[in-house]
Amino acid sequence: MIGTVTLNLALDVTYAVDELVVGGSHRVTEVRQRAGGKGVNVARVAATLGHPVLALGFVGGLTGELVAGELFDAGLTALLTPIAGETRRTVAVVNGSDGDATIFNEPGPTVSDDEWRAFHDRMPWGRLEVLACSGSLPPGLPADAYAEIAVRARHHDVLSVVDAGGEALLAAARAGAVVRANAAELREALGEVDVPDGARHLVGLGATAAVITDGARGMVAASNKGVWRADPVEQVAGNPTGAGDACTAVVAAAVARSAEPDWSEVLARAVAASAAAVLTPVAGDLDLAAYRRWQPQVAVREL
Repeated sequence: MIGTVTLNLALDVTYAVDELVVGGSHRVTEVRQRAGGKGVNVARVAATLGHPVLALGFVGGLTGELVAGELFDAGLTALLTPIAGETRRTVAVVNGSDGDATIFNEPGPTVSDDEWRAFHDRMPWGRLEVLACSGSLPPGLPADAYAEIAVRARHHDVLSVVDAGGEALLAAARAGAVVRANAAELREALGEVDVPDGARHLVGLGATAAVITDGARGMVAASNKGVWRADPVEQVAGNPTGAGDACTAVVAAAVARSAEPDWSEVLARAVAASAAAVLTPVAGDLDLAAYRRWQPQVAVREL
């Protein structure tokens, strides 16, 4: 079982308009809404790849009910902790003239200390092989919330995969998690650093492994056994929003199977999954045929 933690769950609402004009009045031609947040995207991809998942997070108010209902309708098992505040919404306005999207992200409800304790008390540690944590933190939670979860998980012999940036990335590394970030988030935490050197540094801080996406240069993984780089399969056009979440799903699945996976093999799967996610219009979806086609083509080399 892969547990996916989304502490700042959202109802993602997408409006399609013919043309977006600032200050204008618009007729919406299509409305789509579904449960969102990076951890939910990870859960969707992991489920698509055939892994059992459990979505964890906070929900509150009428929006929280809609989120819980959509997760159920999508076939995702969820264990959600109720809170007094209203679950946030994100709104994307898609411009029909050029396909660009304008995004509005609400900050999320404030989570109280009692609600944070309740979340931990409800954690079904005995059912989990790995815990994947990603996404923004709602107001009220400490900046090292994911590191705290990773420490608790380790106490229950459950490994964590934490997708974060900045200080949260460093805290998760010190807590012994497998850490995930992109190159910009890595440099936010460590300053101007070469990606392989930065991945090595995170392992030196205590991370079990570090997997860093590096844009057009592919992806890097580091553990105490070495550092590897995987080249991208090809130039892929589409929606890159969920590419990092697809990578996290693959990493979490690998850690669920083995506490010490072959990171060169993991990289090949992660690069293929990230590219296959770009081909889909919505984050959390995956083009399975492309994933299976590209995986054996990914070139991985040790640095």
